[in-house]
Amino acid sequence: MSAEKRDIPVEELTEKQAKSELKILATKIAFHDAAYYQDDAPTVTDAEYDALRQRNDAIEARFPKLKRADSPSKKVGSTPARGFTKIQHGVPMLSLDNAFSDWDVQYFEERIRAFLKLPEENIDVTCEPKIDGLSFSARYENGRLVVAATRGDGAEGEDITANIRTIKELPDFIMGDVPKVIEIRGEVYMTKQDFAKLNTAQEKKGGKIFANPRNAASGSLRQLDPNITAERPLKAFTYAWGDVKGMEWKTQWDFLQTLKEWGFPINPRTKLCKSLEEMLTEYRKLGEDRASLPYDIDGMVYKVNRIDLQRRLGFVSRAPRWATAHKYSAEKAETQITAIDIQVGRTGTLTPVARLKPVNVGGVVVSNATLHNEDEIIRKDIREHDTVIIQRAGDVIPQVLEVVLAKRPKDSKPYKFPKKCPDCGSQAVREDGEVAWRCTGGLFCTAQAVERLKHFASRNAFDIEGMGEKNIEAFFTDKLIESPADLFTLEKRGGRAKLSEREGWAEKSIDNLFAAIDQRRTISLERLIYALGIRQVGQATARLLAHAYGSFDAWRVAMIAAKDRESDAWKELNSIEQIGESMADDLVGFFAEKHNRKILDALAEELTIEDFVRPDTAVSPIGGKTVVFTGTLEAMSRGEAKAKAQSLGAKVAGSVSKKTDLVVAGPGAGSKLKEAEALGVKVITEAEYLKLING
Repeated sequence: MSAEKRDIPVEELTEKQAKSELKILATKIAFHDAAYYQDDAPTVTDAEYDALRQRNDAIEARFPKLKRADSPSKKVGSTPARGFTKIQHGVPMLSLDNAFSDWDVQYFEERIRAFLKLPEENIDVTCEPKIDGLSFSARYENGRLVVAATRGDGAEGEDITANIRTIKELPDFIMGDVPKVIEIRGEVYMTKQDFAKLNTAQEKKGGKIFANPRNAASGSLRQLDPNITAERPLKAFTYAWGDVKGMEWKTQWDFLQTLKEWGFPINPRTKLCKSLEEMLTEYRKLGEDRASLPYDIDGMVYKVNRIDLQRRLGFVSRAPRWATAHKYSAEKAETQITAIDIQVGRTGTLTPVARLKPVNVGGVVVSNATLHNEDEIIRKDIREHDTVIIQRAGDVIPQVLEVVLAKRPKDSKPYKFPKKCPDCGSQAVREDGEVAWRCTGGLFCTAQAVERLKHFASRNAFDIEGMGEKNIEAFFTDKLIESPADLFTLEKRGGRAKLSEREGWAEKSIDNLFAAIDQRRTISLERLIYALGIRQVGQATARLLAHAYGSFDAWRVAMIAAKDRESDAWKELNSIEQIGESMADDLVGFFAEKHNRKILDALAEELTIEDFVRPDTAVSPIGGKTVVFTGTLEAMSRGEAKAKAQSLGAKVAGSVSKKTDLVVAGPGAGSKLKEAEALGVKVITEAEYLKLING
């Protein structure tokens, strides 16, 4: 920008001149931010920098319509948003599997070698400190930050773009050679020192006191008012990418160096290791320094360095095969059990919970701990009023580790597990081979009905904003909702008028609730299956079922038909990879109940249930087909073969049936090969299969 242009008084600028100057100022200020906050090498004095920002603010004040999306003024806050909108991630943000011991890490490495059939070849691994913060994804298009979101449920997060812009360590735009599109992933955190200062300030003004730095960072980043976020001392580390167009890297290490060149903060303790011994050495070094680090960590993340190997390894369930988090030992503390209560879950499971005298464990105040089941209570001889050692590892629910017998009261008596449901009074049963007692009340049990509704509306299910646990409990008590479909008919059943009579429900909050409900009238098949709360059916199983049956109608018909154990439907259900007879029994049992089928029919009338989206079968020779592998595979492991087939849109089955399209047979194939030949199913060799899928 020329000196002459900058000297033009703001009040004399034309709109065209103002627009041009705002663009230059945004670029210039962002450059100085990077030099100051990322490189610790400012190129101008504070006075010169302040003059640029003041000039920018003055022009924006005169021409408010010209305020840019990447305006420097947004680094210090902007108008509060009315609420967080949802953002779909270009590529899902997955979680990580955990390792808790050296043996777990060794097993992680051995599994990778077995999967890739590389028993001798060296596999480099990056070791990255696992920051205890809040995950985010920031999307850059042509180098400019356009949107940022929280992790959310992995597929969809909350729009925190305005708040991310207030973190000065994260650039508004990337300079140099950049891809057309890239999602930069990382962790927002707060240092221990800044956390202590924040809590001191909060206490002085009577504000919220945060339990730990992670909660403080999360609460600060998820403020509706970016001005509040701007006042909080947030920092970030970046370490991964999501959607990317126009650039590739050969290794994770190369990518991290690119991040550094672009001005993104990466953790200086990240190392590249060439053996299991080196990985464990770095883990222990970091653990020794853990207390002295300026930020909280809860482990070390190991990632296979080569990107081509990452692609081959792929994903299992909702986690990558090529990475794991090696957690540090759980935090422990001593406290006393004041009472043992029984909680009733959505499937009727009676779970004992210890109510504790509140105690601080690793920076978090704990007042409850799970006791798991009756056998666990007997094994550890846990009693009310016992003094106990509890432990907490990361986000895992606190648990009782052991009883301090020396401090047990003299009048202590063993705990007797109840044989009736504490909520509805129905008999509790414990079936042979199971550890859990279950209420037999079914949907007549209020606790089960409420817990099912909570699960239905929860984040990984329908994710209905405004339908938290307290509202569901209150709505159920007042008979506003009694089954899932009632959520979607509440408005036409006079819900607006009924809510307006309740304390705390203003017109705006009512509008927001029904808007959130309407937003969820379209749902994917896998999310619907998970939301139903069928016993043993988690997110991974729900996705397997959606993949296997494709549509809601096909799934419903098949589950009802599978009631006959001699039917093809039962055989097909049991042949789905990872679904055994026990899980099949629970699925069939759910559909055998008339009231469950009525709930499904009522939901189908209110919802648009999207079919499962498989890879484009036009470019996948096995898309939509059912494939069975048998015998010894030589070019790849059985695990890699199955993962590759699923990534190409195939259904991988564990047994051969009339619906099997293809059997891939290696040396040593036995009964499955004979059955395929008897049924007339096409059989090919591994070499023929590789030729087929590779075009």
